[in-house]
Amino acid sequence: MGRDLTLLGLTLALVLLLAGAVIFPHWLTFLVMMSLARGLVVLGIVLQMRAGLVSFGQGLYYCIGGYTAAMLGSLYGVREVAVLIAAAILVSAAVAFVLGTLLSRYRDIFFAMLSMAFSMILYGLLVKSPALGSTDGFNVPAMTFFGWKPAVQSTGVYVITCFLAYMIALAYHYYQKSPAGYLAGAIRENEIRVEYLGSSAQWLLHAKYVMASVISAVGGLLAALATGHVDPEMAYWTTSGEFVFIAILGGTGHVAAPFLGSTLFSLVRTYAYQFFPYTWQMILGLVLLLIIVFLPRGLWSLIQRLYSEKPRAADR
Repeated sequence: MGRDLTLLGLTLALVLLLAGAVIFPHWLTFLVMMSLARGLVVLGIVLQMRAGLVSFGQGLYYCIGGYTAAMLGSLYGVREVAVLIAAAILVSAAVAFVLGTLLSRYRDIFFAMLSMAFSMILYGLLVKSPALGSTDGFNVPAMTFFGWKPAVQSTGVYVITCFLAYMIALAYHYYQKSPAGYLAGAIRENEIRVEYLGSSAQWLLHAKYVMASVISAVGGLLAALATGHVDPEMAYWTTSGEFVFIAILGGTGHVAAPFLGSTLFSLVRTYAYQFFPYTWQMILGLVLLLIIVFLPRGLWSLIQRLYSEKPRAADR
């Protein structure tokens, strides 16, 4: 068996990204911030996909995280990111715990549609709320970052986004190495056998749903800070569909796969919209079609294939 280089790889990626705060142009730092924020939401989806569940309503928690930051900042004058992060985690965990008691009882298309239904309920509530800006949403004010007030707000958002993505990715990686992480595959294949082993499949799925929701809420908070604005579209079903698209694009084989898929998605959408403003959705569809046909396990499967062939070449 080869060595696990995940810790080294994630740490090197963090160092390179932090160096990018100085050398990257503004448009690229914004793309990185949004790719990492969306990647966290997709990581939550992948956490559930490994257990056999596909959520088409992850935009619910993406929106909760963003609106928590915007409401505390604009309506209550909170200016410290640490407080916003804690609030987003608590609110999303509380909502997910309640909804998870119902959703953890369903599987397959029923889980997917119910999760989307709850997301659309939030969308409808926000659209009908003039106090929260209705369809226009409202802005997120400038923040301090654990007491640090950068001269350029985007620099602080970029740095905190890189650190949070690194810590969550690392925690996810070690969670997948734990007994609860390994049980995800067993639940996907045969829940009854998991029950015979003495573990509750429903409780494990409930816990995974809450964890995925918290991760997604942090992603939503970071996206709100990066754009400086929130609106109900964060909870709309097309937003959740994009996250599922990215999950398929990147694959579920590694913690880095959602971030890889999110980065490629952002690049393809940006340049497709720039050069083909009226047909960019078709370009995205073609990319997904090609990935499904030639890389059914996502982009990360290509990296795995290349990595697994290196020792064989050395043995010849």
